[in-house]
Amino acid sequence: MFRLVWLLLELGAGLLREFARLPRRAADALRGNDPGTATGTDTGGRRLVLATALAGFAGLAATLTLPGVTLVMSPSIDAWAVRPAPGAIRKGDLVQFSLVHPVSGPNPVSVTKYVLCMPGERLRISPPSDRSAVRATAAFFCNDSLIGVSLARGRGGVKLSAARIAGTVPPGFVYIGSSHPDGFDSRYFGLVRIDHLRRMERLF
Repeated sequence: MFRLVWLLLELGAGLLREFARLPRRAADALRGNDPGTATGTDTGGRRLVLATALAGFAGLAATLTLPGVTLVMSPSIDAWAVRPAPGAIRKGDLVQFSLVHPVSGPNPVSVTKYVLCMPGERLRISPPSDRSAVRATAAFFCNDSLIGVSLARGRGGVKLSAARIAGTVPPGFVYIGSSHPDGFDSRYFGLVRIDHLRRMERLF
């Protein structure tokens, strides 16, 4: 954990240094060399490409420093960074909430997942088709579409138990998760209240 924090601090410091140099570099790139001199080998196209790259870097640096932007550390989500997005939560949306669970540790952790089953839809749990290959204990379906498979043990050998959430999803609740086999989501901790979720959008 300490190493991760240190790497993020180094990345932030590097971005700030590069951002401070951008005005000078952009000016040099756009001005270029005098074509009448011996060193005047740069072309307008190359200057444009360099200036565009510098502008893109500035945009990326600004994006990472925007309020509300969250870096996603989970391999179960197809996103590196997300930010809050307005609008009602719908099926397939990225959402974020604070999880308190013995598996995640004594302190609340920020979790980013997808909404996979909505109120009024039917959840079904059945034995997995292949238990031996992935140590599976239960398969979860939303309206007959597979949305997750629970495992007997997680990373590091942590013992896991499948949630008992079969039936119609009640008003005000959703099933959240991902297609990642090691994802820790509703297949273990159950349905989540919609008013505890914040709708997010993928930045990159």
